[in-house]
Amino acid sequence: MEISDFLFPKDKVAYIHSYANMQEAMEKLERSQYAAIPVIDEQGKYVGTLSEGDLLWKMKNTSGLSFQNLDIVKVHEIKRRIKNECVPIQANLEDMLELAADQNFVPVVDDQIFVGIIRRKDIIEYYTSSISD
Repeated sequence: MEISDFLFPKDKVAYIHSYANMQEAMEKLERSQYAAIPVIDEQGKYVGTLSEGDLLWKMKNTSGLSFQNLDIVKVHEIKRRIKNECVPIQANLEDMLELAADQNFVPVVDDQIFVGIIRRKDIIEYYTSSISD
């Protein structure tokens, strides 16, 4: 078994670019119904995870910011409180499992380029089905 066996590919993942604005981020989170999504830069590299809480704290701590002007704030300007570590696609399965114990998803990179995520849900389902077989 390899990390790639658990990969939920980038083309199916809700993620946001670091140059997008806060309004776009809120809409992406709302559409995806996730509480957090990966952030990638202009080169496609994983740079962190943006959560609903990050957006709320930004609104609370930014004077004059309201739902009417969220487009003035770029995602890269928002402090991220969740530190989801990423794992290289060629890493050991144990390294990924260790991260998945503390993260809802593990971002996966190939030569620093974001290629997808591994969802903790998929790992649990796999091992649950293995036990019951």
